[in-house]
Amino acid sequence: MKRVRWALVPVAGLSLVVGWANWPEQEPLPTDTRADRVVVHKALRQLVIQREGQTLRTYPISLGGEPMGAKQVEGDRRTPEGLYTLDYRNPQSCCFRSLHVSYSSAGDTRRAREQGFDPGGMIMIHGLRNGLGWVGRLHRLYDWTNGCIAVTNREMAEIWLPVPDGTPIE
Repeated sequence: MKRVRWALVPVAGLSLVVGWANWPEQEPLPTDTRADRVVVHKALRQLVIQREGQTLRTYPISLGGEPMGAKQVEGDRRTPEGLYTLDYRNPQSCCFRSLHVSYSSAGDTRRAREQGFDPGGMIMIHGLRNGLGWVGRLHRLYDWTNGCIAVTNREMAEIWLPVPDGTPIE
């Protein structure tokens, strides 16, 4: 009987960790909130949604595995730097929802091609991989994307509503 109790200790510990990883960190934004700009601070690992220069909410993020410096070529695991647009959304992506960043610009493409490379693309703000939402904020322990900007599924659901297609992202 004592062995059974001790066997349950790791299960209880894991349950506590998963519960903590998914516990809401803030009250949700009102559903009628609208953003007009998104700013990513790579060094701080933060995504900020704004309206008329005022911060509406700041979210901790994970980036690509080589986050420092601007994205230059496909596969470099960097997040683009510069001014882009969130030009469309995908509710059925490989991760929980995604907002597409308009990378690569004409200048990005020209620079990459001059060096003989493909600039890459499909940079998104997204939640966690489908089926792994239970990981919650534990995903922030390391930079794991291929250059995208990752938040928890709860955070992605919150960002999805106030950030319309066409929103500038820096």
